[in-house]
Amino acid sequence: MILPNRGMKLTKETDEFLRRLKGRTKVTPNILARMAFFISVESGNRYNNEPIELDGTLSLDKVTWLGDTTLATEMTLQMLYPEQNTQENTKAWAYHVMQGSKSFRNAKSIGDLVF
Repeated sequence: MILPNRGMKLTKETDEFLRRLKGRTKVTPNILARMAFFISVESGNRYNNEPIELDGTLSLDKVTWLGDTTLATEMTLQMLYPEQNTQENTKAWAYHVMQGSKSFRNAKSIGDLVF
């Protein structure tokens, strides 16, 4: 198993940012997380097992977080990090969401999320 089926969380800062962004754009945190993950990967960011605290309050299952991108997300993680276990992959996923969400900092509406 690449990612756990239940209890996936982000960092507190990322969690709070995605919630605030939802208020401005009306796009839910799980959709924003999907976008942010792939933006980070495409930008060349890589998780190097640095400590990351998954202390956000939003705890969702894998299907809710990833939706139709589940297979693509898990295969991307497996390709980038073939030696990692489920816990490390969860941290890598959260890292990419954190990094990718930085590109949304100036978004004020849904139109600002389209690149």
